[in-house]
Amino acid sequence: MKVATPHVLFPAKTELDRKRILSVWKSLFLTRTVDRKMGILAKQNKGATFFLSTAGHELVGAVCASLLTPGKDWALPYYRDRAFPIGLGASITDLIGAFLTREVAHHSGGRMMPDHFSHKPLRIPCQSSVVGSQYLQAVGLAKGISLQGLDEVVYVSGGDGSTSQGDFHEALNFACIHSLPVIFVVQDNRWAISVSAEEQTAGGSVAKRASGFHNLAIFDVDGCDYLSLDHAMRSSVAKARKKDGPSLIVANVSRLSSHTASDDQTKYKEATLIAREQKRDPLPLFESWMLEENLVQQEDLLQMKKELSEEVESASCAAEAIAFPKKEGVLQHIFKEESVVSSLREISDSPIVMMDALNRALVEEMKRDKHVLIFGEDVAHKKGGIFGITRQLTEKFGEERCFNTPLAESTIVGLAIGLAFDGVHKPIAEIQYTDYVWPALNQLANEMASIYYRSNGTWNCPIVVRMTCGGYIQGGPYHSQSLESLFAHIPGIKIAIPSNASDAKRLLKTAIRDPNPVIFLEHKALYRQHFFSARNEPSEDDLLAFGEANIVAEGRDITLLAWGMMVPMAFGVAEQLRKEGISVELIDLRTIVPLDMETILASCRKTGKVLILHEAAKTCGFGAELSARILEEAFTDLDAPIQRLCGKDCPVPYCKDLEEAVLPQKKDLEEALRTLYQY
Repeated sequence: MKVATPHVLFPAKTELDRKRILSVWKSLFLTRTVDRKMGILAKQNKGATFFLSTAGHELVGAVCASLLTPGKDWALPYYRDRAFPIGLGASITDLIGAFLTREVAHHSGGRMMPDHFSHKPLRIPCQSSVVGSQYLQAVGLAKGISLQGLDEVVYVSGGDGSTSQGDFHEALNFACIHSLPVIFVVQDNRWAISVSAEEQTAGGSVAKRASGFHNLAIFDVDGCDYLSLDHAMRSSVAKARKKDGPSLIVANVSRLSSHTASDDQTKYKEATLIAREQKRDPLPLFESWMLEENLVQQEDLLQMKKELSEEVESASCAAEAIAFPKKEGVLQHIFKEESVVSSLREISDSPIVMMDALNRALVEEMKRDKHVLIFGEDVAHKKGGIFGITRQLTEKFGEERCFNTPLAESTIVGLAIGLAFDGVHKPIAEIQYTDYVWPALNQLANEMASIYYRSNGTWNCPIVVRMTCGGYIQGGPYHSQSLESLFAHIPGIKIAIPSNASDAKRLLKTAIRDPNPVIFLEHKALYRQHFFSARNEPSEDDLLAFGEANIVAEGRDITLLAWGMMVPMAFGVAEQLRKEGISVELIDLRTIVPLDMETILASCRKTGKVLILHEAAKTCGFGAELSARILEEAFTDLDAPIQRLCGKDCPVPYCKDLEEAVLPQKKDLEEALRTLYQY
């Protein structure tokens, strides 16, 4: 651990030093002036209803930005770090335009709240409202830099409240394990909205709590003191460029206003405290220091203030002239467009099981693209995942391309997002069981799914998250869940769930090449199944487009919709009933999102009777969505009520007899089909 002293001797007063100090002051003053202008605009109700002041924090971002290289280094600044993008060169007009929810060149086109920065030329990936989620994404970006051997740096900032999030500690952990070039900057004002540091944190300051991480340089500094900040940031940047690992700068600042315009800090801060905080305003302190050091003359300072104030007024007028986003475009950029042509050319007459098909798909795609990476718990080395799907990948492609992560699902998905941001890497993240995805749900649902949309199509997130799903293998409540309906409810995620080896290989290859996030669900009970699921292997060039359901067996009496493990079960029962003259048309959805409603509706109109089969709990299962869609679009073509055969609304128990009582069985399906046929 390395802790900086509170004050550092002033370096030689060269002309270069003077220019940089004045540049920092300019960023600070511009930020404060923009802050005041935004407050006025909010009161005028000109498009913005939300205002968040950065007053008191500005010097931190201004100094840090001055020591990074725009367009080379990466940054994930949090919402109270407006000085950072201004210092890096972001347009004031853009920032005010985004505040007014206008269709500006950068930010989100009205999709996001103000100060959720996004600027591709400046390498600022789109940020969100989720406190602390940016830390793991920054680590993912830094991992990508490390893999390429570059001397780029990743800056990530947050407030002290964000250090209570697990993602902050997971990010420090991973960055230190892999010695990554990332600089964590915590702007500590000792308040998380109205919650004080004493209520928020045990164990002392953020710097003290981080002291147990090896290879982490720690600087605990006065965030209102230019020299201390400059020293800390210079040291951190030099360490990162030398590939010596991460740094943590804890900058102690004062929040000079309430949390937002809707907050009133007088309700939880004593008047004496507010008065003390006002005395630590970095703007007058910095100006006094510059005057004392003879870095600027008073009259020059006043003239620059006048010119910069006019610049902000001009930028504000220009921002107000920008049009609001058009309502017609509100549904654009949920998915990035891609084009896939399905093909199937079998290269073997000897069927392979699904686990082998998936492994071969990964091998082929890793050979095709050297930037495909695989990581997760236990995926590397001879273990190759708990089901052996990633076996031999580390041996074939090296530890940098197939590696283990800590047992931390949020780390896995957050890391994948950061890796995807650079536009180079294609991360394939593995979550061992769908049941354990919950710690990662924030990164998956709030972050990964919406990046393309909330950045107005500027940033996309080409990630594949592989996870096992389903029961029937006596896994108990924590190894048997089917969560496809939950994932389907989150806009921006594609979902695949193959039922056989041929589809599995082709769908996985398609998913890896897709520019959008894909959740790839693999049913554990199908990995080694030979009946139905074992197939001849498709060629290396074969793909299967998403949104193309498969008519497994044609029929005239009943449409049976299924996916995953339910397809082979349905196939066996349908074949048995066919011998008795009951003709069942079995459709394998193959992908949940996008959904092939055209094939589904055509079959429903042909047969007039529909049974939906899935093993997830019945209430709010995906079968309910299918039923609703069919009723909306083909009600007059139906000859009977739509039926659903699903798992019970109950956790899946461990005992085999109990598991069979909860999950659909062949006898249940046979009875349901016979009853519907006789309707």
